[in-house]
Amino acid sequence: MTGGRRFTVQGTNNAFTCAHCGAEVRPLRNGSVRNHCPVCLHSLHVDIQPGDRACTCHGVMVPVGLDQSGKKGWMILHCCSKCGFEGRNRAALDDPDQPDDWDALVALSRRSGQP
Repeated sequence: MTGGRRFTVQGTNNAFTCAHCGAEVRPLRNGSVRNHCPVCLHSLHVDIQPGDRACTCHGVMVPVGLDQSGKKGWMILHCCSKCGFEGRNRAALDDPDQPDDWDALVALSRRSGQP
């Protein structure tokens, strides 16, 4: 969020096949846009602005850490394996169809030094 502008999700909320583990990923039903695999937590570098799918890099975004945001909850920290871009995505723990795997989040928190 820059210049005091409010974050607005753009783009579409489509199903996809995870480029890392091959899981079939369904769209979120909680009003947001699915941006990472709920099984392995990997993502693709496809956005310039959240949800716009306008980035042409398409490198695999590797989950490298976990952070707790007071307003957004758990945030997965990603790093692009192709260009090095770093981004944060809100963990989708509240999705009724396909929530993020809790065990994968716990393992990621251990790697990133979270309690």
